[in-house]
Amino acid sequence: MTNGVVQDDMTDPADIRNFVRLSPGLTTSGRLQPGDPARLAAMGAGRVINLAMPDHPEALSDAAAEMAAAGLAYTHIPVPFDAPTLDHYHQFAAALDAEQTPVHVHCIMNWRVSAFLCRHNRASGMADDAAAALMHLVWQPETSEYPNADKWAAIALN
Repeated sequence: MTNGVVQDDMTDPADIRNFVRLSPGLTTSGRLQPGDPARLAAMGAGRVINLAMPDHPEALSDAAAEMAAAGLAYTHIPVPFDAPTLDHYHQFAAALDAEQTPVHVHCIMNWRVSAFLCRHNRASGMADDAAAALMHLVWQPETSEYPNADKWAAIALN
């Protein structure tokens, strides 16, 4: 980290599912695997926000211990993919807005994250089309036939 910013001179990890660098202080991805928290810390992240359900078969087991071992602050907001609520979003927004350090936000596919960030970006004054374009880097819930995508489109775009 240089001056509190995730280093730009490092190559983004292509092997972390749907990894996206949205700004010098904000990265997102799908699932993390053992060793990834240490890599994120080496890239300059100071906190990880996890939106995945802890019992998902691809969830990082003992994520809190992995984050602590990497020196990362950790916030877990489990959001069921089939039942996201505005309360989940508000918890996410509060955690993200409280950060003064570079943060990495993840779930399993980066779908939860991208939808919540779309809503957050819109609420923060970003134009709707620009916020949707960032979400579309990962997925398009408004046209997806994936079960429950319509619930995520409603949260992201309404």
